[in-house]
Formats: sequence, C-alpha cells, structure tokens
Amino acid sequence: MLRLPQTLMHPQAQGCLQELQAGMATAASPVVVDASALTAFDSCALAVLLALRRSTALAGKELRLKGLPEQLKVLASVYGVQDLISDAPSPIGLAP
Repeated sequence: MLRLPQTLMHPQAQGCLQELQAGMATAASPVVVDASALTAFDSCALAVLLALRRSTALAGKELRLKGLPEQLKVLASVYGVQDLISDAPSPIGLAP
C-alpha cells in the first residue's frame, strides 16, 4: 500500500508524485493509496492524485484511494473532479 504524507503542498508535490509513481510501478493491481495521514494540503494534492490516476490507467492498473480527508473531498468538489478523486475504485482505462 502506498501512503500520502502528512503534508502535501506545492513544495512536496513533485517528490511525492515521483515516489508514488515508483511505488505504483512495482505494485500489484489494484494500487491502493492511503491518504489517512494527510492533514495539511492544498490543490497540489489533487494534482498529484490526478497524475497518479493517469499513470495507473496508462499502466493498466486500477487505483483505489482510501482515507481521503473530508476537506480534500470538498476541494475536489469545488474543482469539479470529485468523481475522479473518490474512495471508489477507478475503472481501468477510464480517461482521466
């Protein structure tokens, strides 16, 4: 299982994405990402999750997110990406 850090803002985004993509490359499908530790974040957290979703789809893997903070779900709703960022499994091959 992959895990998001406690803080995921602009300064951490690129490094976090690289770590998640490296973990995703060796993970079995579904790729599970635990976001329960995430307490400090901005819209970059959404960008990281969307990029990871795209990477898993391109690799033919399913992405499952768990433990998403309620405020991250609200932020996803504000940006109109709530269907892409949810605790529900994402179908393989769905265009991000």
